Amino acid sequence: MRSKAYNTSIIYYHITMNLSSEKLSSLREAMKSNSVDVYIIPSTDPHLGEYVPDHWRIISWLTGFTGSSGTVVVTDSIAGLWTDSRYYIQAENQLHDSGFVLLNPSSTLKHDFISWIAETITDGSRIGIDDRIFSIETVREFEKSLEYKHVSFDMNCDLVSDLWSDRPAMPYSLAFDHLTEYCGKERSDKIEEVRYEMRTRNIDYHLLTSIDDIMWLLNIRGNDIKYSPLLISFAVVAEEQILLFADESKIPLKLASEFDKLDITILPYEETAGIISTLPKDSTLLLNPATTSSNLFKAIPSEMNIIEDVTIPTRLKAIKNKVEIDNIREVMIKDGVALTKFFYWLDKNSDTVSEVSLGLKLDHFRQENENYLKPSFSTIVAFNEHGALPHYSASEESDYIIEKGILLIDSGGQYLNGTTDITRTISLGKPYEKQKQDFSFVLKGHINLALAKFPDGTRGSQLDILARKPLWEEGLNYGHGTGHGVGFCLNVHEGPPSISPATGSDSKTAIQPGMLISNEPAIYRKSEYGIRIENLILCSEDSESESGKFLKFETVSLCYIDKSLIDISLLDQREIDWLNLYHAEVYEKISPYLSEEERLWLEVKTAPI
Repeated sequence: MRSKAYNTSIIYYHITMNLSSEKLSSLREAMKSNSVDVYIIPSTDPHLGEYVPDHWRIISWLTGFTGSSGTVVVTDSIAGLWTDSRYYIQAENQLHDSGFVLLNPSSTLKHDFISWIAETITDGSRIGIDDRIFSIETVREFEKSLEYKHVSFDMNCDLVSDLWSDRPAMPYSLAFDHLTEYCGKERSDKIEEVRYEMRTRNIDYHLLTSIDDIMWLLNIRGNDIKYSPLLISFAVVAEEQILLFADESKIPLKLASEFDKLDITILPYEETAGIISTLPKDSTLLLNPATTSSNLFKAIPSEMNIIEDVTIPTRLKAIKNKVEIDNIREVMIKDGVALTKFFYWLDKNSDTVSEVSLGLKLDHFRQENENYLKPSFSTIVAFNEHGALPHYSASEESDYIIEKGILLIDSGGQYLNGTTDITRTISLGKPYEKQKQDFSFVLKGHINLALAKFPDGTRGSQLDILARKPLWEEGLNYGHGTGHGVGFCLNVHEGPPSISPATGSDSKTAIQPGMLISNEPAIYRKSEYGIRIENLILCSEDSESESGKFLKFETVSLCYIDKSLIDISLLDQREIDWLNLYHAEVYEKISPYLSEEERLWLEVKTAPI
């Protein structure tokens, strides 16, 4: 199978190689001029979120690697990229002959970039970082891990701005009110909830650096970030006042008037550090060290009592209220209708489409829904071997014409009344036995987690095994987490809930009623295909016994699962019953919104096995 733009792709890679090599040479010259031996570049912005404005996509501009997660380390002899397992194959392709090399997935090099720096650099080296885009936690890790090397740091080292002549401007969008009919609580009530907890914990000031925290607290949204409805801003919450650091022209007059009634003061975004430096020295400040930049942290008066923890809004918004849950169920029907119409259309037009065109077509169907804003992430349409790249993104250079084979589509939408994320893998043509077996093992893991019943207080890391067990028994596994938290008209990946074997704080978070989480086990066969089945699941109470309270999951995503890929002999009766009940619900809730032809088609797709 070849890309339809195969020749263009060759030209593209040569151009990328030449540009990246030139940029790398210029960066090394700047390092030499500034007496910097090691320069470190993350894939973040000053808010340390997943999706960043083009203005801060330094790694993409410098190397050609377009993944959302990575760190680049440049010395005079090597330029390396570290990323996670989702992007290994993609990074190898995009970095080819660019001057940059992928370092972490090799059999001989398994340590992280900080350990690599510690082992590689000479004593007394000077390390440059732009601490506006590094968290407090990361900088502390640098300092601790490299202390024995007697290195020095240039924390205000921005070597990029002078080199990036056509750097995109910071985004500009207007804030808009996120109505209580969607979010369920007035902003005044949310502010009081946060202040109540602040009083309980003797906290005078609460610094909010994650934009989603601010959007949730103030019931506003924006369009500054490509896939999340966010308005770039910082905030400080106090007992009598809230300081909102944002471009004042982004706040419409009516909204500014509402803010004024609640003593929400709008200040210039650029003045955040300066204002923070004037906070009373004998007061207490709460911040999250994982989402607060080292640059902002340095501005805080050293005499202040600083409490480091997950922010109050982060914990509050993770548990959806009744109005949000009702809206989530409604938006899943709308999203399911769009998906069903899309897959029906694809069934009738599968010989005339490509990966790129399919992504656009799916978004077209979502746009027909009321309250739709935009995709919640870059749609993954991955045919055959492209499916083995967990976060593949089709482009003109890589675009495949869809023929016979396995097609994986991972997509989602941002709606005023919720955020969706769903993956379906379908067969175009007759699948062969190994594909059916792989699909069935993934489905078994998916159902295992969907049917989980567990005691209150169970952590996501404890539930992860449920999805992996059927795969492990076959000597199979996948390199990413099983589930991530999902925001409400906010970020599609939003902590703290997580289902993962990782040891971070998110996977240690207890799963609570009202949390919305993804369920997405997978199998990836390099150079062959990928299979992933993803639904969103909502935690709710189940029962109570002498052993305490027990919880369960409700699957809220609604779209048929391709039965042609199932080896029924591998499913037990419990799994068959789940699938048949799920398909009955899909048909019941989706079919009223379909044409007669679409309805009959869905009836076949959801018929019991």
